[in-house]
Amino acid sequence: MELKNTLMNSLGIEVQTLDKDLVIMTMPVDHRTHQPAGFLHGGANVALAETAASVGAYNHVDPEQFSVFGMEINANHIKSKRDGVVTAKAVPRHIGKTTMVWEINIVDEQEELICMSRCTIGVVPKRTTGNSTKK
Repeated sequence: MELKNTLMNSLGIEVQTLDKDLVIMTMPVDHRTHQPAGFLHGGANVALAETAASVGAYNHVDPEQFSVFGMEINANHIKSKRDGVVTAKAVPRHIGKTTMVWEINIVDEQEELICMSRCTIGVVPKRTTGNSTKK
C-alpha cells in the first residue's frame, strides 16, 4: 500500500492488521494530530477512522472493477489525549454490493475508548472505456 504523499503519511498512520474482518491502524498523538490547545484533534480521529474503514472496504472489492469512497461518517469523542498512540479497530457490520458499513473504535494504550465511529462506504464501479461512445 503506497503511503507516500497521502494523508496517512502526513498523520503518521500505520497499518498493523489488514484482514477482511478486522483492520487495525495506529496514529501518533503529537504535533501532527494536535489541535491548538495540545490535545488530539477530533478531525484526526475521524481521518483515522475513515482510513481504517476505507482500507477494510478495499479488501472486499475487486480493485480492477471498483473504487471505494467514504459516504458518511460520525464520531463520538469520548476521552481526550495529549500524547502517545491511538489505535483504530475497524470491523465490518454490513458488506453489500453498493455500500458497506464499518464500526471503528479508537482506543489508547490502556484500551480505554477515545472515540467511537461508524462509516458508510460507497462501492462505485470503475468506468470502462472500451464500449463508450462520445459525441
